[in-house]
Amino acid sequence: MPGMRIGILSDTHDQVARTRSATVLLLEAGAEALVHCGDVTTPEVVAEVVGAPTYFVFGNCDYDLDALRLAMRRTGATCLERGGVIELGDRRIAVVHGDSARDYLRLEADAPDYILSGHTHVRRDVREGPTRHVNPGALHRASTFTVGLLDLAADEYVSLTVPR
Repeated sequence: MPGMRIGILSDTHDQVARTRSATVLLLEAGAEALVHCGDVTTPEVVAEVVGAPTYFVFGNCDYDLDALRLAMRRTGATCLERGGVIELGDRRIAVVHGDSARDYLRLEADAPDYILSGHTHVRRDVREGPTRHVNPGALHRASTFTVGLLDLAADEYVSLTVPR
């Protein structure tokens, strides 16, 4: 699916209603896959990230990993544990929370097209060498709640604001 658009969210923590709003926003904007960059915190949040193929990584605030894995299995999501590489739209996309330099550097060494991360609660979109680094921001503890939509064919990224 070369023209694929992916919705990116991170640091939802336990914000169930806001995560639901963010997911709807991304799907209405055309997201054909959803990627969550960690700090999900509760299975109830996992249940809101549905409607397209979904990928999750764990963050430093994800404590009950067994409950989160079970929730992911129930929704049909793919669990990438602490980080991994997926292929979508003919692109290699590394996903990591961003709290572990070791995990980040391990994925970066693989020279993916994109590295998606979270952790800082701050939006970021920069290209370093062949890799574009994207952090969609956060849905908790941020002045503006944001998610991102990445068009893989056009290599275009848009930050979307989630209403409070």
